[in-house]
Amino acid sequence: MDISVMLWGSLVRMGQTLIAAGPTLIVGWLVAAIFERILGRDGTYRLFGGSSWRQLPQAWLLGMLLPVCSLGVIPIMIQMRRSGISGGTILAFGLTAPLFNPISVMYGLTLSDPVAIFVFCMGSLTVITVMGLLWDWLFPGSTAPIEPLPATPYGIRRIGAVAMSMCQQAFSVSTLYIVIAVAGVGLLGFALPAGCLQRAAAQSDPLAPVTMAGISTLAYITPMIAIVQIASMFQHGNSIAASFTLLVLGAGVNLGMLVWIVRNYRWRPTLIWISCLVLLVLGLSYGMDSPLRPKGVEQADHTHAFDVYCNPFPSDATGLMQSSGRILYESLHPEEIVAGVACLFILAFGGFIAWLDPKNAWMNALISMPAKVDAPSGSRLKDVVLPPAVIAGVSFFGLVLASVVACFLYYPPVKEIRQEMHAIEAEMVGAYNRGNWENLEYWIPIQEDWSNKLVVSAYLRGQPLDRFSKLKLQVYMKKLELLEHAVEDRDLEEAKEFGRQGAAAFQRFKSAIANL
Repeated sequence: MDISVMLWGSLVRMGQTLIAAGPTLIVGWLVAAIFERILGRDGTYRLFGGSSWRQLPQAWLLGMLLPVCSLGVIPIMIQMRRSGISGGTILAFGLTAPLFNPISVMYGLTLSDPVAIFVFCMGSLTVITVMGLLWDWLFPGSTAPIEPLPATPYGIRRIGAVAMSMCQQAFSVSTLYIVIAVAGVGLLGFALPAGCLQRAAAQSDPLAPVTMAGISTLAYITPMIAIVQIASMFQHGNSIAASFTLLVLGAGVNLGMLVWIVRNYRWRPTLIWISCLVLLVLGLSYGMDSPLRPKGVEQADHTHAFDVYCNPFPSDATGLMQSSGRILYESLHPEEIVAGVACLFILAFGGFIAWLDPKNAWMNALISMPAKVDAPSGSRLKDVVLPPAVIAGVSFFGLVLASVVACFLYYPPVKEIRQEMHAIEAEMVGAYNRGNWENLEYWIPIQEDWSNKLVVSAYLRGQPLDRFSKLKLQVYMKKLELLEHAVEDRDLEEAKEFGRQGAAAFQRFKSAIANL
């Protein structure tokens, strides 16, 4: 492969990773700042159960409630270690938080067999529990002492301290680990030719989970992408064992996290831990493969689910700069644009603070400012001092509430989705009649995504699709897949034929859901 293709492909994959990670990076920096400046070291230690048996269960619960990815969780893990929390609990939280969030679980329940999603959740928690207990048993002396930290006073000073801490978290060593993780994604894009993983998860391939384990530890996968890929693997009859491996190792681990573990716990414990993790995941994967294998699903010849880990360009691609810009532009969504701008602002302000205030004098001055003068005698106004635990609880509840609200924003009403799908179908009709392959490559995945979102939207709003409507949607999705294959082969006649069949199937599906 041409070296320029490999380099541009690597840059594109790293850019897509940063775009996708933006929203959860902000959450990660915010939560780390709350741990540092509101809860403090002792409060964070108590939040995770201290030295009691509740450490791991509380790490699961908090991890599943926080909408962070395997990049956004790194600054939180750093604050946990500074608070004297055990290594097993930190690693359990670090694995749990990126695996599940309310949006991704809801999506998975509507796309796949709910029993399979439940088994995957229980299997993941089993892995996390065993690995957390194993770490604390093998390496009991790995807990760091609690780093001293002056208490943050209440009021506007506490708000300012959290904001400043958030910027400092962004411009700290945690960002270096995030950059290393992004470099791991770039390494995959550099080394793997376009489409080389299309047959990497075949149901009949006994080594499919092993292949997926080798790829997943370098890949970056958001919880949503992981769930979508798992659902796609179920629908196409791919290896169930490979899909579970992808979920735990792909969404839960990245190269930056591994480097952080090595840096804080040394090589030997890290190698023992990651080896045991991979072996345990593979053992569970092979054990659940046959029982969860969907009945009546014909095994697909290949899948495009893993194309995102490979180079996006074929070996003979030209116009790489323009194509790279187009791919990154198409990867942008409104929420990611806003999050990206916010990330750049937070990072820049953190760098500004580090440059002008290397000794952290601004933070010390902020938290040592005189308290607000009490209200005059006889005044009805009183300054209510909320304990740090209450502030932290409200903050976490706010994040959970934001996740619920995000579900309804991410899945618009069925009527709006139907209108979007109608407009996209019209775009595709013109594209396949003209043989406009780039337009089809752009619109088909979006239409598939809207189709899946429609199912979740109807479920969220108490009007789940009936069996008849689901069958009509399945027919339409199958026609979209056939059209996608025709586009891949650049076969104009097949594209027109499957496109017309898809348009007819879409009209039948629209009629079936006309009352929603």
